[in-house]
Amino acid sequence: MPQVTFIQPDGHRQTVQAEENWSIMQIALAHKIPGIEGACGGNMSCATCHVYIHPDWVERLIAQDNEISDQEEDLLDTAKDLRETSRLGCQIKITGTLDGLIVALPGSKEWP
Repeated sequence: MPQVTFIQPDGHRQTVQAEENWSIMQIALAHKIPGIEGACGGNMSCATCHVYIHPDWVERLIAQDNEISDQEEDLLDTAKDLRETSRLGCQIKITGTLDGLIVALPGSKEWP
């Protein structure tokens, strides 16, 4: 079972077991990760699952059919503290090859 590490704005890290083919948003909600609301239920109509992808993982996500769509880019424009590696957690599906993925929540100072 893949693992995903979530980094809170205060630097606290929480690593959780992730069901394959679940989104980052679904995983965060299942494990009660603070800061991920998922208000729209993964329908890509809000930005309450906004996360930053660790720079080392960006290309790996794209290689696993997790490209960013035009609709996601448009919605991210409404998110606070947007960064180069910002993504909507509802749009990223976890697979075994993404074991060890690291994401940070908005406000984190872990990386730019």
